[in-house]
Amino acid sequence: MEDNQSTAANKPIFRRLYERVFPTVADFFGMLAEQSANAAETTRLLVEFMETGDVAVSQKVRADEHQADRMKATNLGVLAEAFSTPIDREDIHRAIMTLDDIVNYCKSTVVEMDVLGLQPDKFSLEMALHLREGTDALARGFSRLASDPAASGVDAAAARKAERTVEKAYRRAIVELFQGDDYLNMFKRRETYRHMSNAGDRVADAANALDDIVVKLC
Repeated sequence: MEDNQSTAANKPIFRRLYERVFPTVADFFGMLAEQSANAAETTRLLVEFMETGDVAVSQKVRADEHQADRMKATNLGVLAEAFSTPIDREDIHRAIMTLDDIVNYCKSTVVEMDVLGLQPDKFSLEMALHLREGTDALARGFSRLASDPAASGVDAAAARKAERTVEKAYRRAIVELFQGDDYLNMFKRRETYRHMSNAGDRVADAANALDDIVVKLC
């Protein structure tokens, strides 16, 4: 009886020693795939909002941003505590941060449209559609990074292409916006357009992080 009790008492100590010598490697590929899928879902909601102007949908975008913040915090915590990583820590960190930034700018867009009393227009919808294309490409790329990194490189290129189309749409929007003399509307719209352009920039940043990982894996 005493021997059994002694064994039970010592088991956690042995387990801790084993884990210190042979630490478990976190599933960073899975973490990035989940986070990129969350960003893709947020931009899908952004498109829905730009199509409908439904306040309930904008509330879902805000809720997604809170979920994204929790996911980012968790992933950064796992990264900080990891004994080893399958890919460079810097690349993982950059991917975590840029994917979160995409969601942040989506939230900023809907929040400021609400505060400024703006309804969606054709340019905000066009930019949202291209953002969704970019995040869909990122979600595909990060989801198959562990199994087919070469294909992920193609997805990274598609995400960068989507960012370029966002920027082109942004420029067309600004050209049309700054016609006439309704200056108050100009500055309001310009702010929301800019948030979407910034989201596009972060799509490109996340694609570059994905590409850097691909280069090192292939």
